[in-house]
Amino acid sequence: MVLENAVILFGKRGCCMCHAMKRLLLMLGVNPAVHEVDEDEEEAVINELMMIINQNQNQNRDVGKDSKPQYPSMFIGGKLFGGLDKLMAAHISGELVPMLKQAGALWL
Repeated sequence: MVLENAVILFGKRGCCMCHAMKRLLLMLGVNPAVHEVDEDEEEAVINELMMIINQNQNQNRDVGKDSKPQYPSMFIGGKLFGGLDKLMAAHISGELVPMLKQAGALWL
């Protein structure tokens, strides 16, 4: 799913932070894929995301080898971007829209 979607959010079912991330992206004109994780799936999904990060380590230069995704996590263009704090910081600084355009999630 990570490699098939320009933007995908992973969050715990009913997570308000994931909802806030989705609303911000929708406001910008991006329709992110959202995967809500049930409590019994949490560790398995984190392990799968770690495998993806390790496979794409050369592309994810800003993600350290010891980095472990947490909920909510957002991937842009198949690369781990981060959570709500990083999304808000990128939006406020003006870096978010160019990243979304580069990933093919935004056309304007």
